[in-house]
Amino acid sequence: MNKILLLSLTLLFGLSVQAQYAYFGNRGVISFDKISYTRAQTREMIKKFEEAAPGQMGGRHFWGGDINNMPDSRTERMTMYFDENGSLLMPEVSDEENKDNARGQARAGGGRGNRGGAAMGAISVHGGGGAMMMRGARSRGGSSKVLYQNLKSGQAEVQVELDDKYILKDSLTNITWRFTDEYRNIAGFECRRVNGATADSLYLVAFYTDQIPVSGGPALSHGLPGMILGLAIPEMHIQYWATKIDYHNEVLPNDWRDKKTKAMTLDDFAKSVGSFFQRGNDSGSAKKSILEQIIY
Repeated sequence: MNKILLLSLTLLFGLSVQAQYAYFGNRGVISFDKISYTRAQTREMIKKFEEAAPGQMGGRHFWGGDINNMPDSRTERMTMYFDENGSLLMPEVSDEENKDNARGQARAGGGRGNRGGAAMGAISVHGGGGAMMMRGARSRGGSSKVLYQNLKSGQAEVQVELDDKYILKDSLTNITWRFTDEYRNIAGFECRRVNGATADSLYLVAFYTDQIPVSGGPALSHGLPGMILGLAIPEMHIQYWATKIDYHNEVLPNDWRDKKTKAMTLDDFAKSVGSFFQRGNDSGSAKKSILEQIIY
């Protein structure tokens, strides 16, 4: 009887210790699939162009063919490093993609081979009597931008390439979150849904887990009691979904900044090139458009 009691107490104590020391990692790497619904994005872009210049461009032929024949979506693989102080999101580029990019650059300017990818490979921003090409994009339509957020200081840096390379600095955008009772399993983690809105009324849907005690997420999302593993921006037809999480003990990489970049605040950048992003006569729309097109 004493042996049975002793064995029971030992098992109970062992389970208690195991539960007490359950691992909640705050440093690691998350793989994300970024899904962009390109057909819907293209329709939205053409609609805005037609509103700005009625009758000057035909939607059916603007992209060199029928929009209905465009791919419905494309998926980019993204890598996000995180630690207790912040996160760093960048594209995942394989060796094969590097080879494809080199071949694509060798063929650049060769005619009509890439006409169907115009809306996916780069963003042409019209306004103020000119046009500006947001390059920062791989030949297969991916983005080369890097997004860093410092959760302790509340600051963000975004490295992008337009006509030149820039690092844009700004405060993290405040997001108002409303919790729901909906849950979803993402990459093996139980995640709770929350609905969010920024000050300029951009609507967000996020799924976070408190098993990763870092208040970060993709596309500079933050402000929840845990890591965001799923993020949808309906207005922009973009979604991020985590596919894999690996823990480690290293801090964020600090060698991601290109030495040739020009550092400036987002406000200064908006003043410098804002006319290209401005919608009609609404000068206040420039910064919002920059945020939408560069960050998300």
